[in-house]
Amino acid sequence: MITATAPPESVRRTRRPRSSPAARTGILLALVLAVAVVCLTSLLLGSNRLAPAAVLHGLLHPGAGTDADVVYGSRVPRTVIGLLVGVCLGVGGAVMQGHTRNPLADPGLFGVSAGAGLAVVLGLVVSGVSGTGATVGLALVGALAASLAAFAITVAGSGTANPVPLAIAGTAVSALLTAVTSFLTLADRDSLRAYQLWVVGSLSGRQLDEVWGAVPFAAAGLLLAALNARALDNLALGEELARGLGENLLVARAVGLAAITLLTAAATAAAGPIAFVGLVVPHLARALVGSGHRRLLPAAALVGCLLVLLADIVGRLVHGPSEVQVGIVLAVIGGPFFVAVARRRSLVSL
Repeated sequence: MITATAPPESVRRTRRPRSSPAARTGILLALVLAVAVVCLTSLLLGSNRLAPAAVLHGLLHPGAGTDADVVYGSRVPRTVIGLLVGVCLGVGGAVMQGHTRNPLADPGLFGVSAGAGLAVVLGLVVSGVSGTGATVGLALVGALAASLAAFAITVAGSGTANPVPLAIAGTAVSALLTAVTSFLTLADRDSLRAYQLWVVGSLSGRQLDEVWGAVPFAAAGLLLAALNARALDNLALGEELARGLGENLLVARAVGLAAITLLTAAATAAAGPIAFVGLVVPHLARALVGSGHRRLLPAAALVGCLLVLLADIVGRLVHGPSEVQVGIVLAVIGGPFFVAVARRRSLVSL
């Protein structure tokens, strides 16, 4: 006779009631509507006070006066860049946490931000490059190079691309690159000033034509993340069961790593290193639509857009005529959230 045993208390605490497919679809549609409302709010509000009619006139008549210059020179670019950054970091964080099974994982663990920062500083020191468009290109190259270095170190040491050794290698690469960056910036004051403006993480001061180079990387990363969704669901059952279901773990890990790298590199190149989005967003999206990655990834993209744009709007309005950069606002939000997640023992593994 087989008797049923009660699940452990930690399992009972983390078990949530499942919502219906119709309810999850409704949540996704509500998120789409919320993103549209926040985009409109981002266009209407700013440190330059413009009436809604003036904003509408500026949108409909580009190049027709000061209002149009403010709308197309500042608010439209930062709104579009905020959408790009939110999508990339939200989806990248969900893929990262899915592969590592770690609720505290963040895409920056692979050394992407540190590599981008070093490349920007090298461009400043070696060739005096300081334009935003050139900075985006340098950041992309540095981010990709750092991720490849972490991957190569992991494969050379263990022969596989398992997430835990990969995160350790990424942390080591980040520490090394950050030390080199600090040395260069301290030795060159001009580089230090330019680097300080970039490293804080900001959506302002950038034009759309200067960040188009990051869009193909973001698109490729989103495609790889979508292709990786089934593998992430299988890996959630454990590696042995995933193998039993026919999953090639090496291919799944490689696709996931490529997606995380491309998405984080695109976001970092467009806006500088912005922390905590990849950490916070997957938890919020998981609470809304569950842990199935076919639903989680679109939800994470939408929640990421909401979080980044709302933080940017708050930064514009909270300090009078001047602005607080979005990276600072998100750090204020993300720090307490990180502590809260770390204290919840039921979230030690996903």
